Amino acid sequence: MKAKTFTERVYEIASLIPKGKVMTYGKLAELAGNSKASRAVGMAMRNNPSRKNVPCHRVVASTGALTGYAFGNGISTKKSILKKEGVEFKGEKVALSTSGWNG
Repeated sequence: MKAKTFTERVYEIASLIPKGKVMTYGKLAELAGNSKASRAVGMAMRNNPSRKNVPCHRVVASTGALTGYAFGNGISTKKSILKKEGVEFKGEKVALSTSGWNG
């Protein structure tokens, strides 16, 4: 049986993030097996082949900032989707204390 690549593990873990919650790029990298690969997680989210199966909008910076979104109108689309899902914000950042998810 072929071992999963880092990117495949990233997509698998990201697909588990529930509605109304977010995970940081760093935490996702750690759970996928390389705690120093948060940028690689960002690239995986940017190249996400299936937004229906992998909710890349639920991945945010360690500060709760919305650092990028490759779809729609970018960050404003990401924020709108997260708010509709019930994610709480403090100003422009996600309130990680209430909306963060660590798997």
